[in-house]
Amino acid sequence: MKYLAVLGRQPEISIAELEAQNFPLDIDRLGGVLKLAEKLSIKPLEFLQNLPTGKITIGVSDYSKKASRKTASSEALKLKKILVRHERSVRVVENKDAVLSTATSLHNGLDGKNPRKVELIKVDDEWYRVIGVQDIDSYTKRDQARPARDAKVGMLPPKLAQILINLCGPLKPDSVILDPFCGTGVVLQEALLMGYRAYGTDINDRMIKYSEKNLKWLIANSERLFSGHFGGCCRELGPEPREDGREGPGPENMPFELAQGDAVSFKWTKPIDAVACEGYLGKPFAKIPSEIELKEQKQECGTIIKGFLKNLAEQIKPNTPVVVAAPAWLRENREYERLDIIDEIQNMGYNVDNKSREGLLYHREDQIVARDIIILRKK
Repeated sequence: MKYLAVLGRQPEISIAELEAQNFPLDIDRLGGVLKLAEKLSIKPLEFLQNLPTGKITIGVSDYSKKASRKTASSEALKLKKILVRHERSVRVVENKDAVLSTATSLHNGLDGKNPRKVELIKVDDEWYRVIGVQDIDSYTKRDQARPARDAKVGMLPPKLAQILINLCGPLKPDSVILDPFCGTGVVLQEALLMGYRAYGTDINDRMIKYSEKNLKWLIANSERLFSGHFGGCCRELGPEPREDGREGPGPENMPFELAQGDAVSFKWTKPIDAVACEGYLGKPFAKIPSEIELKEQKQECGTIIKGFLKNLAEQIKPNTPVVVAAPAWLRENREYERLDIIDEIQNMGYNVDNKSREGLLYHREDQIVARDIIILRKK
């Protein structure tokens, strides 16, 4: 079966290789994927005619080379006209563009859960049916509703946290995910929601307190806020009666561990199955930094990230995946300049899975400091 992952304006990736690796094809776990679709083995009209009886809702997104709002609407109306002729009741979701936005697809129920509500994707002569749409409302809840947030230390998007964990590769349930720069605990919360156990450390004790508060909130509210999305530790360890009579789960039931410590020198106390983190990104910039500012930031950030990786290499087993989001800075030519640390990292005992790092910059348009995702594995 051929799958299509829609990452933005174009469905750029076939993720059949994820299926081959027994990677879960679950839209709720694929942070960077807006829509997940599978190729139709029959003509779209035949597929629609075989849907269960009752009113059908159709949406069409056209990703063809010469696609427009008009081409997408024309395809949808053509299908509706024939179906109505065969006495089927049909509603077409209106196109405001060649492709339906994630919000439009989600709020019209075109997420593959209802067999009579269907979004079809056209890519030139090929047709796909959407089997999953990113739940943008869920991401918003677990980002903005968290009780402890601090904009001064940066806001790691939950989507990016999922991407970092996914890039570690397939992991066994209950694997321990370490984040040595845990901040307010975004990577840790996503690890819990994905069925793993979380281990977080941070040099700032205030961040440890924030992480603890956020993770306890997540566990206490996971069933109410995210019911049906995840089968991880949170749903298994929801609020239970405590021996001390207080509300919420007791510390003995927590699927996470936190400790204050510097990632450059800290000695982690439990086995680590994978490491996923956003490293030190340095100073925030409101405008493109000067050459002098950039040189200072590259040296500071590079020293911390290399120090952490050297310390970590001495404490993890061979073949342990390590995924780090390092900083990259926007330059006057609109390109991003990365840290020049790959050769040194290899000498520390790591294999670099994406040495060229092409396509692994995470940023908004014109964002000054981007995340440069580096994928490593202990030799």
